[in-house]
Amino acid sequence: MKSIGTRLALWYAGVTTATMVCLFVAGFYLLHSHLIHGLDLLNEAEFAQIKSNLGAEPARLSPADIEQRMHGAAEAASVLFYVEIHDKTNHPLYASSNLAGHRLPDLHPPGKKVFNATANGIGELRLGEFDLGVMEVLIGTSYHQVGTVMEGYAQTSLILVCLMLVLSLITGLVLSRAAMRPVRLIQETAHHIRSDNLSERIPVGEVHDEISNLARLLNEMFDRLELSFNQIRRFTAEASHELKTPLSLVRLQAEKLLVEGGLNPAQEEAVQMQLEEITRLNKIIEELLFLSRAEAQAVRLDFRREDPRGFLLSFEQDARALAEHRGMAFSAVIEGGGIVGFDPKWLRQVLLNLLQNALNVSPPGGRIKLVSVFTVDAWRVSIEDQGPGVPPAQRERIFDRFVRLEADEAREVKGSGLGLAISRSIIGLHRGVIRAEAASGDTGLRVVFELPIGDLSAAPAPAGEASHRAEALQPD
Repeated sequence: MKSIGTRLALWYAGVTTATMVCLFVAGFYLLHSHLIHGLDLLNEAEFAQIKSNLGAEPARLSPADIEQRMHGAAEAASVLFYVEIHDKTNHPLYASSNLAGHRLPDLHPPGKKVFNATANGIGELRLGEFDLGVMEVLIGTSYHQVGTVMEGYAQTSLILVCLMLVLSLITGLVLSRAAMRPVRLIQETAHHIRSDNLSERIPVGEVHDEISNLARLLNEMFDRLELSFNQIRRFTAEASHELKTPLSLVRLQAEKLLVEGGLNPAQEEAVQMQLEEITRLNKIIEELLFLSRAEAQAVRLDFRREDPRGFLLSFEQDARALAEHRGMAFSAVIEGGGIVGFDPKWLRQVLLNLLQNALNVSPPGGRIKLVSVFTVDAWRVSIEDQGPGVPPAQRERIFDRFVRLEADEAREVKGSGLGLAISRSIIGLHRGVIRAEAASGDTGLRVVFELPIGDLSAAPAPAGEASHRAEALQPD
C-alpha cells in the first residue's frame, strides 16, 4: 500500500473501531453484572416478604402452617419467583406451585449464597439461598430475560461496530486527505521545478508545524541549487566567451605561418592539424554557449506557422547529398500535412545533428530514413539509421552532454558530444519532446521528436526569457 493517506485512514479506522469494541465489551460485562445484581435484589426483597409472612418464630410452624401462610403471597409472586423451603437435611417443607413438582437445585459453590443453576422443566435461574432459623429458603428468578437483553445488546453492538468501521474509514480518508494536502502541494511544486525553472518555490503559510518547516527547508535547498546552477551557467558562458579571443589569436598566427610559407611539409601538416583542432574547439565553445543560453531560457525562436512539407523537401535534398558523399543512401517519407509552429532555422539544426549522428554510425552502403507523420495533436519526425544501436538503458543518457558510448569510441567517431544535447534543448524550446528507440530492423537506432500542433508563438514565454536573440551556434 503506497499511499500514506490510505494507511493513515486505515490506522484511524482500526484504532477507532478497536476502541469502540473494547468499550462495548466492557459495557457488556457491566450491564450483565448490573442485571444480575438486580435479580439478586429482587430475590432478597421476596425473602423479606416470605420472612414477614412466616412470622417471628418460623421454627414452630408445621408444613401445613407454612403452606397456609405462604399460599396467598407466594401464589401472587409465582409469575416472577420460584420458592422452595426445606430443612437443614434438605427435606422439602414447601414448594411454590410453578415448580410443578420439581426441586430447585441447591448446588451453590462453597461460601456463595447467590448462583446460577438450571432447574429441570424450568430452565436457567438466578438463585439465592437464605437462612431462616432451622429452615433454608431457595428463591429463584428466571434468567431468560437477562439473556434476551444481553443478546440484543450484542446484536446492537455488532451493528454499531460495523457502522463505526465504515464511518471511521470515510472520516479517516477525509482527514488524511486534508492532512496530506500540504504534502501533495510540496510534491507537485517540487515536480515542476527543473534546471530551467529553479526560481519557483513551495508556498508556505504562516503556521509553524512540521510540514511547514519541511517546505521551508526544501525552499532553502532550492535556493542553494538555483545559486549553484546560476554560477555554473555564468562560469560556462564567461569561460566560453573568454576562450574565443585567445583561440582567435592562435588561429590567426597559424594562418599567418601558412601564408608566409617557409615551412617544410611536416610542419605545414602540423599547422593544418592545429587549425582543425582550433576550429573544432571553437565549435564546442559555441555549442556550450548555446546550451548555457538555452538552459537560461535566453533563446527566442522565430516561430512560423506553416505546413512543414516544403521545409522537409528542402532538407531532403541536402541530406541526400551528404549521404551520397559518405557512400550511403537517404530516403524520406512525408505523410499527411498540417500547420505547425516552428523555427525553420533551429529545427534544421536538429535534423542536421540527427543526420550527422546517423551517418557516423551507419556502415558503408547503409540507408538513412526520415519519416514525417501527423497525429491528432502532434507532428512526429523520426530519423532511423542502420548502426549497431544503443542499449535501452543508455537511450536516455545519450542526450546528455559529452556522452560517448563504448561503440563510438571503438569506431573513433568524431564529434563534440553535444549534438543530441543541443537537439534536446531546441526541441524543448519548441515545447516538444525527443527520445531514442529501437529501429524497425534487427539493428539501428531511431531518434524521434514530436512538436505540438498549435500556435507556439502565442504561448506564454518561459520564465527568464531574454528579449534578445541568441547569437551563438548559428546553424549552417
